[in-house]
Amino acid sequence: MATELKVKPIRNGTVIDHIKQNRALNILSMLNLPDDETSIMVAINVESPDMQHKDIIKIEGRELSQEEVDKLVLLAPKATLNIIRDYEIVKKSQLQLNDEITDVVECSNPNCITNTNEPIENKFKVVSKEPLLLKCHFCERDMDYEDIESQF
Repeated sequence: MATELKVKPIRNGTVIDHIKQNRALNILSMLNLPDDETSIMVAINVESPDMQHKDIIKIEGRELSQEEVDKLVLLAPKATLNIIRDYEIVKKSQLQLNDEITDVVECSNPNCITNTNEPIENKFKVVSKEPLLLKCHFCERDMDYEDIESQF
């Protein structure tokens, strides 16, 4: 007998779906959630026909900024972002990790020129999307998911 996951729909806000299992809490931390004003629903490690298991986050009354989306794609590169208005999906987008990342995260090498007083933007080449691996354009330091997640 099949069971169904029933989660209350949100009137307005954002649904982040298809998050790799057990990463929802990292994403909430990056978004500075929970807070005293935002209603959030989180499903962790739920069955998924596409991914075996996944996480889902529903954020009532808030749409993500472009800066938040730029960070989100590093933590959940295969996630789907749904904008909800009046209980309807008005925009659905599959996050896409670009081949180059500029000024979203900092190089983990304390001796990198980007970590000095020089006015230089952080710039990384995406070496691998799964597992995530970035390479600093300046010092060539490799950064993996854990290095990136620790910045949020």
